[in-house]
Amino acid sequence: MHIPSAPTSELELLDFAQALARSGQSGTYDPERWIYVPDFYADYRYILGTRGASPLICIGVNPSTAEPDNLDPTLKSVERIALGNGFDSFIMFNVYAQRATRPGDMERQMNPALHRQNMEAFAWVLAHGGPAPAVWAAWGSVIERREYLKLCLQDMIELGRRYGAAWYTAGARSVKGHPHHPLYLRKDSILEPFDAAEYCARCL
Repeated sequence: MHIPSAPTSELELLDFAQALARSGQSGTYDPERWIYVPDFYADYRYILGTRGASPLICIGVNPSTAEPDNLDPTLKSVERIALGNGFDSFIMFNVYAQRATRPGDMERQMNPALHRQNMEAFAWVLAHGGPAPAVWAAWGSVIERREYLKLCLQDMIELGRRYGAAWYTAGARSVKGHPHHPLYLRKDSILEPFDAAEYCARCL
C-alpha cells in the first residue's frame, strides 16, 4: 500500500532527464534487464519495465508499489499479456506519475511540473518503441477519478500521434467505453486496435 506523503508540488522532483541519467546506479536491481526511472522508491514514478527490442507500452492511471523484481499483481498481468501477444518486453507508464495505491488518495489538483516531466518520459518511451510503438490503453474506469486525468491523456494522445503510435486494448470495455484494467484479464487475452482519439472525444 502506498499513500502519498505530501502533494507532489511540495516534493523535490527529479526532472525526467536527470532521473534517466541516474537510472541503474542504485545497485538494487539489474539495469541490463530493468528500466526504472527514477531508480529509487519515491512518491512518483515515470517508468518501470523490462528491456527489449519489441516492447509493449502499457498505460495505467498512476503508479502503485511495483519495483524491479517486485512486481504487483497488475504488473505481473501486464508482463504476461505482453509476452502472450508476441512482445519481448513491457514498459509500464501512467497518465499521472504520482504513486497512490488507492486512486482516491491522488492529489486533487494536477501538478503541472510533474505532468510536464511525465510527458518528457512518455516521449522518450515512444521514441524507443520502434517505428510504430505499441501502446496498450489499460486505465479502466479509474480515469474518471480526477478531472485533470483527461487533460493528461489528451496530451499523451497527441504525443502518440507525433510518434506514429498504434493503440490497443484487451478485454471488453466498460459500459461507458473505458478500456479494461489489466488485473482482471484472462491469461490468453488478445490485444485489439483502439482509437484513442475517438475514445477521448466520446467518453471523457
